Amino acid sequence: MNQWFEHLTEQVSLASDEVAIKSTLQRLALEKGFTAFAYLSLQAETQTAISSYPPEWQERYFLKSYATIDPVISSARSQMEAFAWSHAYSNRTNKERRAFCDEAAEFGIRCGITVPIKTGFGRIAMLTFASNELDVPRARALNPVLAASAVGQVHSRLELIGVHPTRQSPIRLKADELTCLRWSAEGKSMRAIAIIENTSYANVAFFLRNAKAALGATTLPQATAMATKLGLI
Repeated sequence: MNQWFEHLTEQVSLASDEVAIKSTLQRLALEKGFTAFAYLSLQAETQTAISSYPPEWQERYFLKSYATIDPVISSARSQMEAFAWSHAYSNRTNKERRAFCDEAAEFGIRCGITVPIKTGFGRIAMLTFASNELDVPRARALNPVLAASAVGQVHSRLELIGVHPTRQSPIRLKADELTCLRWSAEGKSMRAIAIIENTSYANVAFFLRNAKAALGATTLPQATAMATKLGLI
């Protein structure tokens, strides 16, 4: 798929607006045997999506906050490298996740490849190409460097164009608060966060205290769990 990712990078760089980018991504998806694509950016207070998935599925996905149980997003957060996936082989022991996979399959989303990238302060963006097949052919070897470069081009282009967020959280957290929350979610102590961020322990405690208040949380684990579920970190 190396040449395909190189072609994707070139074509997206020539797109002048959101419509052109969407058209380019869908054309390239079909060219490689996929049926649809989905770009998703999870930022501080927003989720931005551009997709060729069925409109009904897109509406349902955000209405039901499926990003919190989507196994593809969970894998993207943990792996942070291009990977192939299939809902047929996802961890289906969780009832919610099992229902999600079955519902996605009804809309022809059964397997695909996803390429996540970090966009700073614990935020991520990802590009998925999906298929209604039962499994992704193993021959589709992924070069993680080329794949990440291509998605970086897509993300940068959309940021430059200024795409409007698909969903926005009413909760507002400052960059320092989000950063400290993210490190806390990674298991770092406040003293460790202070060292990593080159600040004082008192500042870290202040930022985390403000974050808990904004989220309406009483404990730090509760705050990190809520922030993760809302897609803030």
